[in-house]
Amino acid sequence: MTEEVIDQSPPPPDPDPIQNSNPLIHPRRVPFEHGLLPIPNLLFADPIQTLAPIKQKLASSATNNRVGSPAVSEALSISSDHARLVLETLASVLHSETDPLVVAKPEEVDSIGADVRDLVLFMYVQSYKKLMPRTHKDSAAVADVWPSASAFDGYLSALSPIQASSLRLSVWRALFKFGSRLFDKMTIPKQCKISFFVILQLVRSNSRRFMPSPADEEAHQLSYLQKHIANIISLLADPVEGQGDESSVLSLESFEHIGFLLHFGDKGSDVPSFSQATPFFKNSNPDIPAVLVPASEVHDWLLKKIASAMESISDRISGKENGPSNASGQEAATVVTCEALNKVPSNDRGPCIIEGVSKTSLFKQASDLKGRSVKVSTVANCHDSVIYLLAPLRYATVYGCSDSTIVLGAAGKAVRVEHCERVHVIAATKRICIANCRECVFYLGVNHRPLIVGDNHKLQVAPYNTFYSHLEEHMTEVGIVPTINRWNESLALGAVDPHDSLSHPTGASDKQSESASCVDPNQFTNFLIPNWFVGEALGSTKDNPFPLPDAYMAVQQTSLKNLEETRQSLRETPLEDNRKRELTTAFHMHFKDWLYATGNIRQLYCLQGD
Repeated sequence: MTEEVIDQSPPPPDPDPIQNSNPLIHPRRVPFEHGLLPIPNLLFADPIQTLAPIKQKLASSATNNRVGSPAVSEALSISSDHARLVLETLASVLHSETDPLVVAKPEEVDSIGADVRDLVLFMYVQSYKKLMPRTHKDSAAVADVWPSASAFDGYLSALSPIQASSLRLSVWRALFKFGSRLFDKMTIPKQCKISFFVILQLVRSNSRRFMPSPADEEAHQLSYLQKHIANIISLLADPVEGQGDESSVLSLESFEHIGFLLHFGDKGSDVPSFSQATPFFKNSNPDIPAVLVPASEVHDWLLKKIASAMESISDRISGKENGPSNASGQEAATVVTCEALNKVPSNDRGPCIIEGVSKTSLFKQASDLKGRSVKVSTVANCHDSVIYLLAPLRYATVYGCSDSTIVLGAAGKAVRVEHCERVHVIAATKRICIANCRECVFYLGVNHRPLIVGDNHKLQVAPYNTFYSHLEEHMTEVGIVPTINRWNESLALGAVDPHDSLSHPTGASDKQSESASCVDPNQFTNFLIPNWFVGEALGSTKDNPFPLPDAYMAVQQTSLKNLEETRQSLRETPLEDNRKRELTTAFHMHFKDWLYATGNIRQLYCLQGD
């Protein structure tokens, strides 16, 4: 059995990013990872040309620069349900925890609405990772030089998505290492080297299904923002009267909204506000209107910051790829595992990344994730395992896992499950998005409708089926309401995810997404979590905080009644000792067969280790 927990948090931060004359800029990963919606009317071939008039239309119907779902529905020509989904998703990824939309109750969302500037930026980034299909005027000629068939096609098609992803990973690692060594031996401008690494990361991210590293994603996101920052600034800027459309300025308030996409300083060392790390608005008096800054100045300054951050990432990636290689693969894996398990978290914003757990059980409670549990957690490429993350989380991602059971504590913002096979996910959360999964079962306590996107197959949903002693405490901490459970109201949005277009064959975009079916109440079972809270005072949760629907409750009560009647019958039936032994052996054999058939044998091993 192997267990690998990899912490890929960035290096320790500077003590004071404000006093640091050149703090690095980073993309906010949350809008890109949890804020993308495959709604056709949110995907613009030319965002700036389309969004400028939409912004004006929204502003004209806004109150205090905020709009509700009716205005969003009308401006984007989408249904009221989709408009409400836009606002709810935006609330889950906003950068300001004090924004009225973030703290709004479900019945208040429409009356409070979203800030038009945040909404416009949210709509703009829907184009992230979108690949526009292009047809060649001479497709036959293209087929001659770039054939659609490959010698690998038959082999790859026989593999599962996760097996194929492992093969792609090996190929890309070899290509990346070759390119790194080649550049080291050549005398070329450093900018060319940066461009090579970024392009390779982009292609690599769009052509595989394994979990991208934080450096991969950060390089991809920075490259996207570098390309689009001029348009983003123009959507936030105000024109100067009498000086034409090309002359525009940015106020401090508008500049703060760029914090939806970017932040300064390493994770764990936030400056008080986005503007305080800039030379334009630093030390501004909130009681005195700040000086308006030319949009061109802001643009040039941000471009330099993004270029500097991309250079830092390329150095970090090339350093990792060209690191010591004298140890064998098994030895290297052992070193990484030991270092990760013994590493003490140095900040409260670095992600907790659990990767490569295979054929074992892993348990993490709130004290194990101290300082990081409320930000983000990722479970990636885990197989044949049971993983418990029993902590108050904000965001959680489950990626590329198979034949496993994953129990998440309380995720107050959102959960995303992607490219998984035969996985059982048990989660208490406000929102969940399921993308490109096969034969998975989701036991949910969820406050908003589960979102199903991409190419899914044989999904099942069921009500939440477990508890641990601190569950209600964690749910209260992150704002999950146990009396609201919309587990069986899933919303499917199209078969082809436009943000993952390489995962699907051409022409599949018109196929209706496969929704999830409900687990038969007769097949519903409770999941028992071992009492692993060593060194912590037990919490007050004694039972499942989400009420079971009547059909599931009736089956459970019937099963308990039948069990008690069977016990009573056995107690009252006179049997000789040898017959009792035969009966006991038969019960044990049937129980063992059931444990293996259902996969619950893993839970038994966990309980034995308790």
